[in-house]
Amino acid sequence: MKLNGKIAIVTGASSGIGAGIARAFGAEGAVVIVNYMGSKDRADAVVDSIVAAGGKAVALQADMSKSADVVRLFDTVVADHGKVDVLVNNAGVAVFEMVTELTEDAFHKQFNLNVLGYFLAVREAVKHFGEAGGSIVNISSILSTHPSAGGSVYSATKGAVDNMTYGLARELGPRNIRVNAIMPGYTNTPATDGAFVGDLRDRLLAETPLGRVGEAEDIAPTAVFLASDDSHWISGESIRVTGGARGL
Repeated sequence: MKLNGKIAIVTGASSGIGAGIARAFGAEGAVVIVNYMGSKDRADAVVDSIVAAGGKAVALQADMSKSADVVRLFDTVVADHGKVDVLVNNAGVAVFEMVTELTEDAFHKQFNLNVLGYFLAVREAVKHFGEAGGSIVNISSILSTHPSAGGSVYSATKGAVDNMTYGLARELGPRNIRVNAIMPGYTNTPATDGAFVGDLRDRLLAETPLGRVGEAEDIAPTAVFLASDDSHWISGESIRVTGGARGL
């Protein structure tokens, strides 16, 4: 198993891409901390699925945009498991609205979770990685380089994730901490339910060489690779996992 014995925190893991990554980590031998903000039932269901498959997991609540919650999350993990080996920054929010309708609340809501939340988690993770170092995987988006109409703020947060990934890789490399990002393409999740229909779906499929919309299970293997020792010489990279799509 590629992650045997590793303690892995996956934020925003109660559904979608985060849940897919959590399940894949559990199958590879990691002890998975399934973080959630408000969906305890869904987080518990992810934990149950990991345990039913023979893995180990626990659900822990924390709002990753709040420093006190992030500190509590990591302190609990270390108290219970003694260390942290892997952090997947996945918790995020998207508010799509044209700039003429932009509100400060929507702007700060996205940057507080999608960017500040990632930094807060990294800050705490590096305190608890051991001498062997660790792996940080940031979930970015294809929209970081190909924004869509109405998604400029969300895309700006993901552009920030790409840049922080490279900057933190430089900063943390001397401590043997690798930092990489995954840029998913158009992926079916509860957050996108009902979005990929009609003419938009036709356009997405036409722009995706592999001919379909992605699933969480398509993203998870890359996260396993980046979390494992197989990627020991990879850091500071943002990797597209898109079925070949470059964006609309």
